[in-house]
Amino acid sequence: MKFTPALLMAFLLLVGVAAPLYAQKTFPYNGVKDHREGFYAFTNATVVISPDLTLDGATLLIRNGKILGVGKDLAVPNDAVTIDLQGKYITPSFVDLYTDYGMPETKRAARSPGPQMLSDKPGAYGWNEALHPEFQAVEAFSADEKQASTWRKKGFGAVLSHRMDGISRGSSVLVSLAERPEHQVILQGNGAHHLSFRKGSSSQDYPSSLMGCIALLRQTWYDARWYAEIGQEEEKNLSLEAWNALQTLPHVFEVGNKLELFRAARIGREFGLQFIFKGSGDEYQRVDAIAALKSPVILPVNFPKPFDLSDPYDSEILDLSDLKHWELAPSNAARLHNAGITIALTMNGSEKAKDWLENVRNAIDAGLPASEALRALTITPATLVGADGMLGTIEKGKWANFLVSSGPVFDKGTKIYHNWVQGIPYIISDLPDESLEGSYRFVVGPDTMQLQVKGAPGSYSMTVMMKDSSMEKVKASVERFSVSLAFPTGEGGDPYLLSGVIRSPSRWNGGGTDPEGNWLTWSAESVQIEAPDNANEQDRDSTDSASVGPDASVDRDPGVMYPFTAFGREAIPEQTTVLFSNATVWTNEGEGILKNADVLVRDGKIAAVGKDLSAPDAVVVDGTGKHLTCGIIDEHSHIAVSRGINEGTQASSAEVRIGDAVDSEDVEIYRQLAGGVTAAQLLHGSANPIGGQSALVKLRWGMLPEDMLIDNAPGFIKFALGENVKQSNWGDNQTSRYPQTRMGVEQVFEEYFTRAKEYGLLMASGKPYRTDLELEALLEILRGERFITCHSYQQGEINMLMKVAERHGFRVNTFTHILEGYKVADIMAAHGVAGSSFSDWWAYKYEVIDAIPYNGALMHQQGVLTGFNSDDAEMARRLNQEAAKAVKYGGVPEEEAWKFVTLNPAKMLHLDDRMGSIRVGKDADLVLWSGHPLSVYSRAEQTWVDGRRFFDLEEDQLLKESTTKERNRIIRAMLKSGQKSGGTRPAAAKAEKHYHCDDVHDEGK
Repeated sequence: MKFTPALLMAFLLLVGVAAPLYAQKTFPYNGVKDHREGFYAFTNATVVISPDLTLDGATLLIRNGKILGVGKDLAVPNDAVTIDLQGKYITPSFVDLYTDYGMPETKRAARSPGPQMLSDKPGAYGWNEALHPEFQAVEAFSADEKQASTWRKKGFGAVLSHRMDGISRGSSVLVSLAERPEHQVILQGNGAHHLSFRKGSSSQDYPSSLMGCIALLRQTWYDARWYAEIGQEEEKNLSLEAWNALQTLPHVFEVGNKLELFRAARIGREFGLQFIFKGSGDEYQRVDAIAALKSPVILPVNFPKPFDLSDPYDSEILDLSDLKHWELAPSNAARLHNAGITIALTMNGSEKAKDWLENVRNAIDAGLPASEALRALTITPATLVGADGMLGTIEKGKWANFLVSSGPVFDKGTKIYHNWVQGIPYIISDLPDESLEGSYRFVVGPDTMQLQVKGAPGSYSMTVMMKDSSMEKVKASVERFSVSLAFPTGEGGDPYLLSGVIRSPSRWNGGGTDPEGNWLTWSAESVQIEAPDNANEQDRDSTDSASVGPDASVDRDPGVMYPFTAFGREAIPEQTTVLFSNATVWTNEGEGILKNADVLVRDGKIAAVGKDLSAPDAVVVDGTGKHLTCGIIDEHSHIAVSRGINEGTQASSAEVRIGDAVDSEDVEIYRQLAGGVTAAQLLHGSANPIGGQSALVKLRWGMLPEDMLIDNAPGFIKFALGENVKQSNWGDNQTSRYPQTRMGVEQVFEEYFTRAKEYGLLMASGKPYRTDLELEALLEILRGERFITCHSYQQGEINMLMKVAERHGFRVNTFTHILEGYKVADIMAAHGVAGSSFSDWWAYKYEVIDAIPYNGALMHQQGVLTGFNSDDAEMARRLNQEAAKAVKYGGVPEEEAWKFVTLNPAKMLHLDDRMGSIRVGKDADLVLWSGHPLSVYSRAEQTWVDGRRFFDLEEDQLLKESTTKERNRIIRAMLKSGQKSGGTRPAAAKAEKHYHCDDVHDEGK
């Protein structure tokens, strides 16, 4: 005998509403308390206990919302409501670690005109309102049945919820999705500390860049340590107290892309922290490097739709990386799993909740084993937040959170019927129709009879064979889970009146009266169960294997490029032993220019320079008729930086580091390699007098950001003078942030260097002190450990900064731009400062009104170490031609003019022991030119960095051809996919950002 679906559903709904299960002990109760325990036995099911263990024909017992036991030979207690799940599957409900379920709406605070320097939050909280460590989700959580219902329909039984606002978002709360008051659904009050690189609703100016976000996080961790040690004796700071309390929790760090993941990991290494990363879906592009971090990653499954390419011109604007991401994104989870990375899956970021489970199936089709998909949605998320003792598997003592489905939960066509959360049933879809037809052993008081049921749900007819074999018609009523029976003892006799419940498809029982009115108990037990209509589902092949679905391992071409954009390669170029033969070699050394000379490169270094060199193991590059030079070095560049070049919200931002925001996938790297550039100083902008710390990089195309940084490079920092820093033409109200005058700029320098000296004395005293990243950078200047590159134009300010430096016992390293350098060249030479200028820029704003194209030549003649820089992504591609202008304007000898973009910048950056000339022992940063390097007709045919060929003119043509083929292949696949699915998105070009000194926005916040 089988339960009818309608009856079972009605029963579950009634019990789900009525049973308190685990009522609030401390609350008063109004009325008669319901003492039912929610005691259920689920029999004959295929129970997926965990991703590694599945039992067929098993029984699951739950009571008071918890699992009592699970197994094949488990006895079913008589007082348990029994639900026969023959042919059905029971699987742990899912857990999502990245939600804002039940969180209050975040509203951006209204801001007044002008800059906001400090937080305006009332109370003894921290200074920056982008940090909310004091926010506790457990205090703000409010259960929302509408939201919870959406989650439950997708298979979730519990979620970790936090307010998604700010850089530090405070703690999260782990809650079940049961329809119960907050006191009953909160499972874990403090789940994790949540972080991001987004300032959120804060109306405060700082930080205004990615590097500012990172600096704020680093400083806060140092401040929290200081506060715990001695700071609490000096001030009361509730934010730092909360921050320290959060350190015992897991840290979940949301990142916007794969490169941000590495930036966050760098912070983690500094403070000895292992983050759980909430990824963005592009992690497959750097899977090996992520695996080396040994950090778990929470992955979205929000795979991009194909572009609408109904207009053929639209395909021309699409970036190759976007096309390839559409193709490869579904394989993200599989690739990370195959690399040994612990993964969890989240619905966060999914455009439509209805598509989420289908996308999980797409990930399985792309190679993620179904058992691992289940692990990523159950035991892994539970374990990551220390909740594996209550969630994630179907085991004794855990919450009764499980799904009832028609088959393995990730199989295409599988229906989820029920989602039980904390032992409460929620109906997702109707079970297949089942009939109550059958024969029952009918025990009424002391008598045993036989009950026969015929018909269909809603129209049953019943007869009872009495103990004397007579047949009596039963007047029966089946309403919800209850049943009422009435039948006489014979024609005209008084009836039995019985009432009870159907505890399982094979067992009914209850009480009633006999014809004399005496009370009795009764039961009906099935003696024959007819085959149901859905026998094909019961015949499903079920084994005790660990699989919960098809482990579809798809043989896919990895398709990943380094970097993941046009002109990326399948692998990073290898270091090569190479012999350049018979070239005109510009050594930049005492030997000058060597005709028909050879250069041998081994292990990334220049091994020999001369004639008739030989090396049997070397790749020979014929330089006949060509010129070989060292690589060009751009002393002033703003390429390859993510989310802002300025942190101009304060007069000093010495704590920020361009090295924290290097973008190794900026195509300008490749373009500048094509122009012979091999190294650059990536500078902070000129929005404030004291800017941020520089990044000295090699243009190692395809490597990660940290791999671009030059090992053991000296420290540099950007200072600035003039119109930009005093906000002559930009800024909030353009009147509020100090300084507003050139005089004020000088006072900024005096103030900060004085404070840095005091800080140095405190450090040397042996007394406890607060680590101040800003003052430490400035103290390094005073100690000669960090060097200033200063944005400058007018002679008065140039003189001013040199005098400030001399008063404080150091020298300015480089004036960049320095378009009035020719006026003070003799003073510059005496001070020992270098000049890194434009070749022939002038009249683009008022403070350059006196600029002349002879500036470089005149400074050089006065003994100033002189160079030309780009400050512009386009100009950097032709710095060889900029150097040639020194020959035209001022008659600088060709060899000396060439040094303006090679050896002289190397000296400015204190890297001339490694680069800037062709000398044995120096880095093999070399460029092979088709002709004279100062000629506008010459092209860089090959550019080598550390003995790796990162640009080759012939290969460039092949890369263009392969890019075209790859684009066309994916576009054809996309057209087919879009036509099939009917879901597309508008084609859009990826905007290129060329930063300049005065750019003050973060396009990615």
